[in-house]
Amino acid sequence: MKKILILLIVLFALSACDFFVKNSDSATPKEPKKDLVLGGDKDKDGCLSSAGYTWSKLNKECVRAFSGIQLLPIVTTDDETLCAYVLFSESGDQAELFLPNVDESLILERKGKNLPWTNTEYQLIPVNGYQLKKSGKLVFSGDGEIGNKISGSLDSEELPIEE
Repeated sequence: MKKILILLIVLFALSACDFFVKNSDSATPKEPKKDLVLGGDKDKDGCLSSAGYTWSKLNKECVRAFSGIQLLPIVTTDDETLCAYVLFSESGDQAELFLPNVDESLILERKGKNLPWTNTEYQLIPVNGYQLKKSGKLVFSGDGEIGNKISGSLDSEELPIEE
């Protein structure tokens, strides 16, 4: 009989300890689960890619490239993600080119008022809107009206197009 009584006391003591441990766990505030935040994917420059932002070398900030001038590919396609976009500096002497399937933008320089913006490979010519040539071959063109904004400005402004 003593053995049964000792066994019951030990079982009661163990179950009582378990009760206090469970209650102390629930009394302690637990850190909430961190949910996946949609749109929380920042690139190496801190821009929210899922919201359409990318790093602008001209502005030194995150911008939406598609707010610039849209250039359509010469080879016909219905895929808007294959368009190129151009943003201009305030002075108009530099153009930042965002090409499809290319991670970083390119800076094109303009050496004079009636000259095109160029770098070693690309040439942006203001003719009937804009034409973009790669190594002398026409690859993109646009009417210059779609999203025609000067980078760094909230106002829609026309850039002078010399024809």
